Amino acid sequence: MELRHLRSFTALVEHRHFGRAAESLHLAQPALSQQIKQLERELGTTLFTRTTRRVEVTEAGERLLRHARTVLADVDDTLADMARFAAGRAGRVSVGFVGTATYDVLPGVARRVRETLPDVELELRGEVLSPALAAGLRDRTYDLAVVRPGVDEPLTLLPLRTERLVAVLPREHRLAHHRRLDLAQLADEPFVTHPSGHRSSFQRTVLEACAAAGFTPDPVLEVAETATLVVFVAAGLGVALVPEPVRSLGHEGVVYVPLHRAPTAELALAHRPGDLSPAAGAVAAVLQSVVSAKTP
Repeated sequence: MELRHLRSFTALVEHRHFGRAAESLHLAQPALSQQIKQLERELGTTLFTRTTRRVEVTEAGERLLRHARTVLADVDDTLADMARFAAGRAGRVSVGFVGTATYDVLPGVARRVRETLPDVELELRGEVLSPALAAGLRDRTYDLAVVRPGVDEPLTLLPLRTERLVAVLPREHRLAHHRRLDLAQLADEPFVTHPSGHRSSFQRTVLEACAAAGFTPDPVLEVAETATLVVFVAAGLGVALVPEPVRSLGHEGVVYVPLHRAPTAELALAHRPGDLSPAAGAVAAVLQSVVSAKTP
């Protein structure tokens, strides 16, 4: 049984006339008659009774009609779904975000995908360090990841934005009232940072900025999550440097103070080279648009 036979059958049921049914299918009438005869032979039963004026559906035809409509509707749904998938408007996409992009990028991407790509199943995970995100791309936990460049993985990186670093100080800190600081003014302060070594790429950025200002932070307290880092600063355990978008996290116990000649950190979108599904490509475009709208 072929789909074209079922389509011809349902058209004939609808029109009850070979000529009109053939015209609706853009077929010659003899070709339609031949298809119906082939279907009846295959099923071993008569589907229509024919008179000179009208075609009537038999009981067997009525029974086949229920099945035919279900099959054709399923086929149409399948074709529509695959067309949406091929156009990047359906599918599953997993996206991981480095901690500092969790607060301003992730919510915007989630909202925009719901609005513009409602048939895309989006899986989001925030507050992940760049090396873990790179490993997640490698093992296919993630399709896309917002990372700090410099991870030791063969990834395709698309620059998103350059972020100025700001100082995070306890609200009651002696320098909290300043409108702007020189980084060297924090030389004698304990620092709260992201983890060292292969666990995070951002501590290196902080230490290099401090070295350029003429000092090495000591002591250093390491925490994995940016939200926890801000809480530790609020608790008076040290000061910190974070990208400016972390301001959106907010905390009544801290102040964010801009820096003179502020050091910067890069943010990039990463994916496996040559491995981007249509839906992941569509989400990547949404993500880039969201970041672009937030970048001054």
